[in-house]
Amino acid sequence: MLFDVFFLQECANPFDYCDIVTSTTHKSLRGPRGGIIFYRKGAKRKGGKFQSQGDDNEQYDFEEKINFAVFPSLQGGPHNNHIAALAIALKQVATPEYKVYMQQVKRNAQALASALLRRKCRLITGGTDNHLILWDLRPFGLTGKIYEKVCEMCHITLNKIAICGDNGAITPGGVRIGTPAMTSRGCVESDFEAIADIVLRAAHVASMIHGKLQKASVKSLHDNKDILELRTQVETFASQFAMPGFEI
Repeated sequence: MLFDVFFLQECANPFDYCDIVTSTTHKSLRGPRGGIIFYRKGAKRKGGKFQSQGDDNEQYDFEEKINFAVFPSLQGGPHNNHIAALAIALKQVATPEYKVYMQQVKRNAQALASALLRRKCRLITGGTDNHLILWDLRPFGLTGKIYEKVCEMCHITLNKIAICGDNGAITPGGVRIGTPAMTSRGCVESDFEAIADIVLRAAHVASMIHGKLQKASVKSLHDNKDILELRTQVETFASQFAMPGFEI
């Protein structure tokens, strides 16, 4: 399966269980911003994991529906430079070097998870076996939305996310933190010990200014003393690592 090539057996194969599989082409695949959709074609399987109870000649009908939903319903024609960039990214994914990179991504995620757990943080599922962690911020009295805003002001990129027990995604109780980006810049397990200190410090800062964030605009807090100190710490740490595609 194509996803086996993508991840070189470093994650479970979704095609064993799903008729439709989607993925971004940036993030872990490190290609141009976009997405891909895989779907089953042809006659439906008989027996095995996709046993069908219908007509022996029953066909999967995903192709026309998905193609129409994408074009012209949702997006226009692709750009040739984007197609070329995606082809290059997928070629890189099929190399031994990418497998080494993905293995390091997973080790770094596990290092970050272990570091946060040692610091008494609560992670959903108690850890990770892939490229990201889900962090429950409710013990800090925070929402993922507030924490994400503080991190943005400190030049830290992560995403708010709903977790078990939330009443929807408007004020989610957690965030997800991925390791591919900093792994691409050369970070290893010991570096994610330092990153754990940084994101935990961001949680403490967010807790301290939580009330101010609710009453004041985000822009007014950019010069907050704690924000400035953490932003400087982040910039000092990140400047040790080369940015792919840029001359330093």
